[in-house]
Amino acid sequence: MDLALLYWHWIVFGIVLMITEIFLGSFFIFWFGAAAVVVGLLMVPLPNMSVIAQIILWAISSSSFAFAWFKLIKPLNIDKTKAGLSKEALVGEIGQVLRAPDGEKRGKVRFPAPLLGSDEWLIISQDNLDIGDRVSVVDLSGNALIVEKT
Repeated sequence: MDLALLYWHWIVFGIVLMITEIFLGSFFIFWFGAAAVVVGLLMVPLPNMSVIAQIILWAISSSSFAFAWFKLIKPLNIDKTKAGLSKEALVGEIGQVLRAPDGEKRGKVRFPAPLLGSDEWLIISQDNLDIGDRVSVVDLSGNALIVEKT
């Protein structure tokens, strides 16, 4: 019994693989399905392609699609925001002192634009600060910012 794969076998196989991706969510099997559809579409003008050639074409297409996705396309979708990275979003920001820290009492600073949802923050500083001084955030300590005079 000879194995005869027709173009529609590949297309149905590819669609089934792409649909299973809905339940897996890895976005990896999708590329095997896309490659199977490509082989099926290539078999329409080339119906006498051997089974070995079909499988080799499918393997090369699958590898190429997966490589292109993981190395070329997916890195472009990396979230470059600082959401969830509070220290990175605050360090280096410059604000104006509203209330100078005094001993154990923390001061308060206001930023021109809200940072992480608030434009006023409690501050700790080793410098002698006065109201109106400009300060730069150097670190984060709990819910207070460690600042230095700029």
